[in-house]
Amino acid sequence: MVTAPSLDAPVLSSKWDGLSPHLLAHFFEVDNDNGAWKRTSKTDPATVVAPLTEASMEASLNWQSPFEQSGPESKAPALMAMLQSGVLQPIVEAASMGGTGADGAAAQKKSGDFLKQFEGRTGITLLNSTQVFNGMQPVKFQVVAVFRAWSDPVKEVEEPVAKLMEWALPAELSKDGSVLARLAKTVKGDMAYVEALMPSRAPVRIAMQYKGRTYFPLVIENIGQPLNAPVDRSGRFVEQLIPMTLCTLTALDRGIWANFKTAAL
Repeated sequence: MVTAPSLDAPVLSSKWDGLSPHLLAHFFEVDNDNGAWKRTSKTDPATVVAPLTEASMEASLNWQSPFEQSGPESKAPALMAMLQSGVLQPIVEAASMGGTGADGAAAQKKSGDFLKQFEGRTGITLLNSTQVFNGMQPVKFQVVAVFRAWSDPVKEVEEPVAKLMEWALPAELSKDGSVLARLAKTVKGDMAYVEALMPSRAPVRIAMQYKGRTYFPLVIENIGQPLNAPVDRSGRFVEQLIPMTLCTLTALDRGIWANFKTAAL
């Protein structure tokens, strides 16, 4: 369970006096502590607070029909389409016009009656149209966070935006690109094997509290910053609308979804 942001922790936000707290989203870093995602002594103590002008969630569930190719339409699609639509009947009638007399007319009528049986019919059945669940992608949140300055552009706009960007970017990228050089250091005892194989540190995971729900753990998949936003005479941004795509770390089940509502605020 995600613990609530501490009252003593630094809050990076614009001034939103009088605005309902349910309209303010709280973003803060969380870490996996023995299977429980929460704030720890290792996580960033800061909390970014902002209202959201846009906020939506999308869950893509992958359902497939594995038997849809088992019908006759998949074996001879052109022939089955001609039979079902009745296009084949004039062709057969034209080909059988060479026959004369009562026998020819009877044969033509018999073939026509036979072909009419296929019109309006299909090879789709309950079995070959049955869908099966084939997995799902992590759930995505599309949000736009608003920051605007009343008195201090640095504290009300630039610092919270910079913190979101810090959480989105890798914590550290290794300057040494040679695996052999790092392995040589491990032989000398100057570097651990884990650091040699994976020398860089990935971006952190965060939580978002919004309208009585806590979504965690999330990663910032996309983040934007409008550089044409208004600035003051010192070139500091006085307003920023930050679009972000937040993504759950894993796919969700019922238990995880229910925990979003019951997690401590």
